[in-house]
Amino acid sequence: MASQGERVVLDVGGREVAVSNPGKVYFPEAGITKLEVVRYYLAVAEGALRGAGGRPNVLVRYANGIHGEFFYQKRAPEKRPDWVEVVALRFPSGRTAEEVVPRDAAALAWMANLGCLELHPHPVRAEHLEHPDELRVDLDPMPGIEWTQIVAVASIVQQVLADVGLVGWPKTSGSRGIHVNVRIHPRWSFTQVRRAALALAREVERRAPDLATSKWWKEERHGVFLDYNQNAKDRTVASAYSVRPKPDGRVSAPVTWDELFLCRPEDFTLRTMPARFAAVGDRHADIDESPCALDALLELSARQEAEGLGDAPWPPHYAKQAGEPPRVQPSRRKDGPKPGGRRVSTKPLLEIARAAKKEDALLGLERWKARHPEAAGHLEAADVLVDSMRGRSSTWTRVRVNLEHVPEGLRPEQEALDPDYDPWAGFKLPPGERPRRARREE
Repeated sequence: MASQGERVVLDVGGREVAVSNPGKVYFPEAGITKLEVVRYYLAVAEGALRGAGGRPNVLVRYANGIHGEFFYQKRAPEKRPDWVEVVALRFPSGRTAEEVVPRDAAALAWMANLGCLELHPHPVRAEHLEHPDELRVDLDPMPGIEWTQIVAVASIVQQVLADVGLVGWPKTSGSRGIHVNVRIHPRWSFTQVRRAALALAREVERRAPDLATSKWWKEERHGVFLDYNQNAKDRTVASAYSVRPKPDGRVSAPVTWDELFLCRPEDFTLRTMPARFAAVGDRHADIDESPCALDALLELSARQEAEGLGDAPWPPHYAKQAGEPPRVQPSRRKDGPKPGGRRVSTKPLLEIARAAKKEDALLGLERWKARHPEAAGHLEAADVLVDSMRGRSSTWTRVRVNLEHVPEGLRPEQEALDPDYDPWAGFKLPPGERPRRARREE
């Protein structure tokens, strides 16, 4: 095993890729090193490039491993090999950035050397930046939801897709959820693709209201959330074969529908996937062969709108959209005219903690529970809302609790946050620029 301070140079398809500190441990519990991550991506490069290749990618860098600080880097490093391709993207904010477009295994190895454990491609090809060729169905379970329920919702997604003439390609997310990707012709705008995803989410919710939800606000959700906003411009998700920052080195695994109903997310790690890939190949090898049309799904959207279901909330850092409902979470809405114009919450929410690290925010939650044991005893798993919020270049964590299951006489008042982290402390905006609200990162 190479020591941390050494440097290894790999020949990848005739290109030299230097791996610095190859023995650096990225996954302490599993003892997985940087060099193992690089070699993993070389072993599954064909499949990984089918998911992330030819697309602009956000670099999610874990320079100190999964338990260290990580950050999102949209702009490609200025110092890079001349064979690493980039393309200029324009974001909803109006800014532009040159993002990395991996085309071969060497590019994947070079990204892994930067500490990029995950692959986060946009749903567009570098040649068609304004027209997605992929509709992404993201099944995001609420706390306490078992894998069997997530799979049950995925089965309904499969049925709805078939009913509108679409072919879904499922994969484990590498975390707790499931992704279903649909290759589409690059004819529709981001707005249209997102609206199609919203229609799909609402139809799944209609067919299985006890299992699935399309509600954007966490305090309104239950079961499995179908995150239609993952199809908004500038959103990325972990792609096929992406390594995830889990202690066991779990990866996002393309599977067949039959396999999905039998597997578990923990079955697929960066140590087990290369053998599976060598044995069965890429389960999504044919995904590009038959791109689909969104016409039937957009017709469903039009019918829903005629029935009173218009647009749904966009992510908070997007400009207000035409036809979008009020972008105010339910617990902060006014419920009709009240004396003095005071807000009346539809959900009794308390904010508990804000912290740079999730574990620090959760420790704040435990301290709150210790101060209010009776109230804490009435909380259900879904009543604890843990939000990963994106700041300037990294995420921070917010913890809230929903007291709706706590008897009114036992509900504590809002207290000072513990801890109370300010992700924008010491940051000065350029003259004339307005602050951008942090957003949730799924």
